[in-house]
Amino acid sequence: MALTETSAHPTRYEGLTAPPYAQTGNIAGATAEEWVRAAIKPRGAPSLMGGPFERVHVFWLAGMSCDGCSIAVLGATAPAVESLLTGTIPGVPLLLLHHTALQVEAGEAYMEPMRKAAEGTLGEAYVVVYEGSIANEDKLEAGYWSAIGEEVSASGEKVQVPSAIWLRRLAPKAAAVMAIGTCATWGGVPAAINNATGSMSVGDWLGPQYRSALGLPVVNIPGCAPIGDNFTETVAVTLLFLQGIGPAPELDELGRPAWLFGETVHRGCTRAGYYEEGTFAKKFGDKECLVELGCWGPVVQCNITSRGAINHMGGCMNVGGSCIGCTMPGFPDKFTPFYKAPPGLLVSGTGSKLLGSFVRPLRLITQRKLNREVRWDRGGNGMPGGWGADLSTSTFDRVTDKFYDFLRHRGAHGTTKKAG
Repeated sequence: MALTETSAHPTRYEGLTAPPYAQTGNIAGATAEEWVRAAIKPRGAPSLMGGPFERVHVFWLAGMSCDGCSIAVLGATAPAVESLLTGTIPGVPLLLLHHTALQVEAGEAYMEPMRKAAEGTLGEAYVVVYEGSIANEDKLEAGYWSAIGEEVSASGEKVQVPSAIWLRRLAPKAAAVMAIGTCATWGGVPAAINNATGSMSVGDWLGPQYRSALGLPVVNIPGCAPIGDNFTETVAVTLLFLQGIGPAPELDELGRPAWLFGETVHRGCTRAGYYEEGTFAKKFGDKECLVELGCWGPVVQCNITSRGAINHMGGCMNVGGSCIGCTMPGFPDKFTPFYKAPPGLLVSGTGSKLLGSFVRPLRLITQRKLNREVRWDRGGNGMPGGWGADLSTSTFDRVTDKFYDFLRHRGAHGTTKKAG
């Protein structure tokens, strides 16, 4: 298959009808809704706190995806997916998740709720979550890139319907559309230079003027893979807004949750202090700042260093890896070649090294001073025990100690001035 740039086919999937309904592949003999209801029945009905929605359907669509986003979300803990699916979070309605890998139903039994939502006959609110980038199905004369379900043409031929077309059908009536992962938010790896699919983001596919039925633009949660907690937390915040309990989620100019993507990787990184002192790792495994090894953390907006990958543990820089910018719209093309020092390091790194050549010795002087008990200095006997610390003080040490104490006590009064 190849794209035909000269001729578009946006109406190719119009006029199709659903095939006959059949309960196929469901050996459990129960729908996902019945399963969830049975699971939460012992706990009682979910706490609605006066909200208008008792439950909300979530249609999870997948395009050019590796399924890493689904796996990341299943590992979320704050809140966990189980909490959203069983209605145990106060104020958040019960979620009925329609996911191709997690669903009990198959075939038309799986497709029926999605068809009703597109037709406006579902009778309940729904949210669309899209994983993976969107291949430009409009430019294909035949075939498809990624599809969900099939429909029947006027000639009786069965046609696979692309997930991108389902998004276009569902988006206008959705309470919210959420793009999860960098492929869905910015196009990601499938949209890299020379790709054959014409892949793009959810926002590019729906257009900049898109607003959901309740007035929300596309909500973007980037990452490759994204932090699962970032997604489930955004879902909970969005649903509380739909319930009228909480404010609208604060999104930045790119549709990202502002409270999650407002800071850079570098500001939360445990290695940031080394950058300030101008000391950089020479090879992976070193403890110092990784910028010279190709880390883009000082400019990349992501909370991986502060939140971790799963349950506040792990994460690229936390386990010795460098940031390659996977949450940013320019990824991957604008960050290649990977593991090469960013161009800005020529200026910022040199400045950091110059400043660090003064800062490091000053901090060592202060550290030596503070690593001694007052009693040791007054008694002149050094440090008790045989730990091997250098007990001697040079004339330079004594002079700097006096000057340090003068600065520390300046402006103080009473016993505070005499302390130490």
